[in-house]
Amino acid sequence: MNDVVLQCEGLTKEYQVGPETVRVFDDLALTINAGDMVSIVGASGSGKSTLLHLMAGLDLPTAGRVSIKDRDLAAISERERSALRNEYLGFVFQFHHLLHEFTALDNVLMPARISRKPTKEDIDYAMSLLDQVGVAHRAKHKPSELSGGERQRVAIARSLMNKPRLVLMDEPTGNLDSSNSAQVQRVILGLNEVANCSFVLVTHNAELAEPLTNRYRLQEGQLVRY
Repeated sequence: MNDVVLQCEGLTKEYQVGPETVRVFDDLALTINAGDMVSIVGASGSGKSTLLHLMAGLDLPTAGRVSIKDRDLAAISERERSALRNEYLGFVFQFHHLLHEFTALDNVLMPARISRKPTKEDIDYAMSLLDQVGVAHRAKHKPSELSGGERQRVAIARSLMNKPRLVLMDEPTGNLDSSNSAQVQRVILGLNEVANCSFVLVTHNAELAEPLTNRYRLQEGQLVRY
């Protein structure tokens, strides 16, 4: 029996734009199992980021449900959703969102700082994550002293700090050149083998998505496997 990490069932999302109702998704379904590497490709405006926000409980569906640990995200409080996100999910965005006044190591430690004072074990683990993404030698450097690719790799390490079951990535290479994009792609693929978590990567870049094992295209409000 598969270990289900996240499930979308009958997902519908609508927005009101003036007098018009715009439907982004219509009865969309997706199951993420432990260890899955999922890519979702779609044109700009197709709803990729909206879907990611629904999966994270940052937005709620018009109908249907998103479940994490058999809990419907729309049926719990925002405080409970926030706690579940911090425990269960990691995030990587197009822009790294590192804190400029802190070192790479301190940025990776930030998720731990939300709930506790970091221990020596936390620091050692953060350093091991920086090593896994290939930037341990830059641990004491601030974001302004790092290249774009290095910043994004630090952001990926940060997303793994709390040992999440699932990492959601929204256009993680969208702000990088082709060389840095390829480096980040290799890091993502390598982490799936050692990090013991699932990844969902949302991108407009079909080349970035190609090596992933579960590939979907978002079109006309539905996910089409290809």
